[in-house]
Amino acid sequence: METSEIRELSTPDIIERIDTERTMLVRMKLNHAINPMDNPQKMREVKLTIARLLTELRSRELKEKSKI
Repeated sequence: METSEIRELSTPDIIERIDTERTMLVRMKLNHAINPMDNPQKMREVKLTIARLLTELRSRELKEKSKI
C-alpha cells in the first residue's frame, strides 16, 4: 500500500487497516516458524505498511492538536 493510497483513507479506516495488518503479520510469523515461506520479504512489506499507516495516523493527530 502506497502513501498516496493511505492518505485517501479516513481515520477509522486507517485504524481498522492497522489491526488487520498486525493480525496478518502475526499469522505470517507463526506460519513461517512452522513452514518456511517462499518469500519472507512479504513480512517486511507488511511491517512497512503498518509503519506507514501509523505515521499517517500520528500526523493527523498532530494536525488536530495544532488546530486547537
